[in-house]
Amino acid sequence: MRNLFRYFLSALSFYLKNNISKYKKKNLIFTNIIIKKLKQKQNIKSLRKKTHIIFNKEIVNLIIQKKLINFLRNPFIQKMFFIHNRLFIKNELREIKNDIKGFSQWKKLLQEDNVGDPIRYFLYPKSSGNRIRQVYHLKKFCDFSKIKIKEIKKVLEIGGGYGCMARIFSKLNSKIKYIIFDTFEVNLLQYYYLKLNKLDADIDNNKSKINLSSSLKDIYKDDQNPQTLFIANWSLSEMPLKLRSRILEFTFKIPHILISFQDNFENINNLKYFQKIKEKLDKKGYKTLVTGLQYYNNAIFNTNKHYYLFATKN
Repeated sequence: MRNLFRYFLSALSFYLKNNISKYKKKNLIFTNIIIKKLKQKQNIKSLRKKTHIIFNKEIVNLIIQKKLINFLRNPFIQKMFFIHNRLFIKNELREIKNDIKGFSQWKKLLQEDNVGDPIRYFLYPKSSGNRIRQVYHLKKFCDFSKIKIKEIKKVLEIGGGYGCMARIFSKLNSKIKYIIFDTFEVNLLQYYYLKLNKLDADIDNNKSKINLSSSLKDIYKDDQNPQTLFIANWSLSEMPLKLRSRILEFTFKIPHILISFQDNFENINNLKYFQKIKEKLDKKGYKTLVTGLQYYNNAIFNTNKHYYLFATKN
């Protein structure tokens, strides 16, 4: 039923086409590069939940079959990473547009790229539902923290999707230092997306502006820049508890925190878990807020409730 609903919503944008033919040559080059990287790293082991074991196998199949040029049309990728023509997005877009003083900045960030052949949002063709949603997360955090998003000099993102948020920040600041911690297979997908967008991204290379890593060591190397933002949108809340604890040991030292989560995941009560995290942050002098995602929670087919945990220490 969900897949049928997703297909129907995708059809609303049937008349909006991306020019992906210009990527054919680079698609072949970078697909071959990541196939080599995949072969070089065998027997990948890490702490993973069942959902992500299945998902990473799907990504590997996508890479090996050389079907990356339009990977954002893949139903499994969409299910995990890409929200397109969901009707609640129009409410998030309206809220962004209502920020009269800041909309010139948000408008720039909303501009979608053609890489991956994303489904354009039928009510705002310049963007996609997924890009609108990512920008909305940033706006909500800025409303809470009162920080100007351009002031952020470094971002540590846990679970970076296909690289959409990193791409957004590259439009804000071409010199920004960005680290994505994710599984190696997803790092490969991020590498493909970001390289085709002509960004300085690499895997396990701290010298690149965007470092894609599956090693916790790269997180701990961070220099505690006071203008650092920690982002974990539906990633930390889907990790095993042991891995969460290891990441949060470091996170409590970062001044700005944006976390999104669903109330339950694989028998873990996330709402209770993150309420306790909020209490710990309160004791460390952070200003914090746990609040529901109003429009998303009221959307059709959502069986879980979804929340933000915002924290900032000025």
